[in-house]
Amino acid sequence: MTTALSIVLIITSVLLVLFVLLHRGKGGGLSNLFGGGVSSSLGGSSVVEKNLDRYTIAVALVWTASIVGLGLLLKP
Repeated sequence: MTTALSIVLIITSVLLVLFVLLHRGKGGGLSNLFGGGVSSSLGGSSVVEKNLDRYTIAVALVWTASIVGLGLLLKP
């Protein structure tokens, strides 16, 4: 169980870093390379940014759950 949670933690850590880097900052970001520049604005944010936000939140929740799970399993 510890090994599975460790693998999930590693995968979600890499995905979380990737998703955060894809977010657009003040001057644009890497998301413009993958179609983020085409905006159908609804509230000032493109559909790509909204989906990226959802994916980032979902991965962050899985990452947090795996940290808590590992902490509970490895507690002496």
